[in-house]
Amino acid sequence: MDLADGLLDHPYDVYRRLRDSAPVHRVDGPDGSPAWLVTRYDDVRAALADPRLSLDKRHAGEGGYRGFALPPALDANLLNMDPPDHTRIRRLVGRAFTPRRVEQLRTPIRQTADRLLDALGPHGTTDLIAAYAAPLPITVICDLLGVPGPHRRDFRAWTDALVAPDPARPQAAKDAVVAMLGYFTRLIAAKRAEPADDLLSDLIAVRDEGDRHTENGDPPARDGADRLTEDELMSLAFLILFAGYENTVQLIGNAVLALLRHPHDLAALRGEPERLPAAVEEFARYEGPALLAVRRFPTEDITLGGVTVPAGETVLLSLSAANRDPARFPDPDRLDLGRDAAGHLALGHGIHYCLGAPLARAETQIALAALLDRFPHLALAAPDAGPDADLRWRPSMRARGLLALQVTYGEAPPS
Repeated sequence: MDLADGLLDHPYDVYRRLRDSAPVHRVDGPDGSPAWLVTRYDDVRAALADPRLSLDKRHAGEGGYRGFALPPALDANLLNMDPPDHTRIRRLVGRAFTPRRVEQLRTPIRQTADRLLDALGPHGTTDLIAAYAAPLPITVICDLLGVPGPHRRDFRAWTDALVAPDPARPQAAKDAVVAMLGYFTRLIAAKRAEPADDLLSDLIAVRDEGDRHTENGDPPARDGADRLTEDELMSLAFLILFAGYENTVQLIGNAVLALLRHPHDLAALRGEPERLPAAVEEFARYEGPALLAVRRFPTEDITLGGVTVPAGETVLLSLSAANRDPARFPDPDRLDLGRDAAGHLALGHGIHYCLGAPLARAETQIALAALLDRFPHLALAAPDAGPDADLRWRPSMRARGLLALQVTYGEAPPS
């Protein structure tokens, strides 16, 4: 079957039918190549942690993968790596995204959220994605990396072109890759010449000098094992920017939409804002930022859901289907802010669990808290036109996010 059939408009209906009929299906994947789609929670969770399922494209069988090809300088990233390279690079950058480090970022994140809301004025109508959900994470991740302000709008356009290519502009994604590669080349050169207090300068130091501290604080042996290659440095900067922006803008936008469609839950959350952290987990389960995990390739013949998948073929793990599996989450198509959503797979599982998950959670919690504090009368701009009226979703079989979300807002009920 063609995975695109109905998936863009009604993904959960499609995945429900597939999940109910069989745990694994032979499909045509997002790139048009044949793949095996896994839909049930237990199978997806086990597969996410199975070391026999490689992210390295070198394990793809001949003719079995036709995905968009990044240049080597952007392709040497964690989404294409297995241990030991994955372990080495994740350890080098992981300290920037620890819960403790993220806690230190909460105040500047809230300040950024408040500035964006100040710019909206006391009342009106706006596209909340363009005005708030998108600029908040791009500002946070660019501040963390050290990307100067004037170029941040470019980064939004480039990442949008890669996540949801416009069929009418087939060259746009390739142009975005060329632009990002050129920009990062210049930025890394500038920070080599004048290092700053930011993550990219730290990564350049790791590339050029080796990791300066071990886990216990002692200087490491200078044998090159803790260094990055130049391609790894460039690719890591690209991935941090891309994933740090993309996952969070979709999580914020989807969460706001869910609340506006469920006014009782919106009112309850206003009255008990301490429930926000748990609510964000339910938003992630209910409508997370990704429909599919990154494709995987078995390094040997493997059994998934009772189906034998040959080595080298493409495996797609449906995070959204797993998160709505009634065998794991009762009444899964219902938003339930009282639900214990722990164990959802929206941000992955296993060694490839989203590196920026603590930051994405914090940004979403803060974004929602600031929005609800500021505008007690927030509503969809066309609430009576139907549940899907005026909603434009990214044309992507992998990402689940809104292109726009028109809302009315204000300190008093709209007239």
